[in-house]
Amino acid sequence: MQVSFNMEDASQVFVGAFALAVPISFTEEAWRLGETLALSNIFMLLGLSLIFLALFSYQSVFQRQINHRLPVFVLRIVIDYVMAAMVVALVLLCIDKLPLLSEPMVALKRIIIIAMPASMGAIVVDSFDKE
Repeated sequence: MQVSFNMEDASQVFVGAFALAVPISFTEEAWRLGETLALSNIFMLLGLSLIFLALFSYQSVFQRQINHRLPVFVLRIVIDYVMAAMVVALVLLCIDKLPLLSEPMVALKRIIIIAMPASMGAIVVDSFDKE
C-alpha cells in the first residue's frame, strides 16, 4: 500500500478544513479565546491537534502500516495541519479577524484554536477514498 499526497488529497484537505473552519471562524468565542487563552493552553491545543491527526491518520489513512514509512507519515500530518491552518488564516483574513500586523500573537492563537477542529475535518474528508 503506497500512500502519497496528490492534488486530489490537497483538495480534500482544503474542503474538509474549510467545512469546519468557516462556522467556527465566525464565532466571537473563538476570537476572544485568541485574545485571552494562555500560551500554555494554545500549545496544548496544538499538541492535541497533532496527536489526533496522527492517531486518525495511523488508523485510517495508513491503516496501521507505517513501519517503513515513518517520515512519510510524519510529513503527511504536518502537511495536513499546515494546510488546515492556511485555510483558517484565509477565512479569518476574509472576515477581518486576523490582526497579523497589529496583534500577531492574537492572530496566531486564533489560527491554532480554529485549526484544531479544521484539521480534523481535513483529515476525515481526506480519508474518505482510502481503502
